[in-house]
Amino acid sequence: MAKRMTPLHRLLTASLLAMLLFAAGLAMAAIEVRQFNDPVMTQRYESLTDSLRCPKCANQAIGDSNSPIAEDMRERVAQLLSEGRSDREIQDYMIDRFGEYVLYNPRLTDRTWVLWGLPAALVVMGGIVIALIVRARRSASNRALSREERERLDALINRERTQ
Repeated sequence: MAKRMTPLHRLLTASLLAMLLFAAGLAMAAIEVRQFNDPVMTQRYESLTDSLRCPKCANQAIGDSNSPIAEDMRERVAQLLSEGRSDREIQDYMIDRFGEYVLYNPRLTDRTWVLWGLPAALVVMGGIVIALIVRARRSASNRALSREERERLDALINRERTQ
């Protein structure tokens, strides 16, 4: 006599199957791991792939991206490291091919000085504005009433007393 599956068993079976398919998809989409003989080289590779932006993906490092262009870029970084190139040379190589956008932290050049200087300028301007506001409030609170202001105040006080 065959037992029929209850709706709960069907749901659990379907959920387990979905999780297994999802895990298989993640395993197939895993990003390859590069092995170098030198741990310093491995660290440089990881640092470079974390600091270079994928041109296709929205704000994602090439070390985290599954796109084909990021895969090619990682391959090129590994090849350039094996050739003995410096980090700066590798970054220059990538900038020549993809533009400044490929760097998460753009270099300070004549085109990017506003990008780097604007936050500091805004902080300085904000400090100046705050100092001016504080200074104006202090001087306003310490200022004595003029003769006209004193007469008007006395008139208002006297009017209130007579009512």
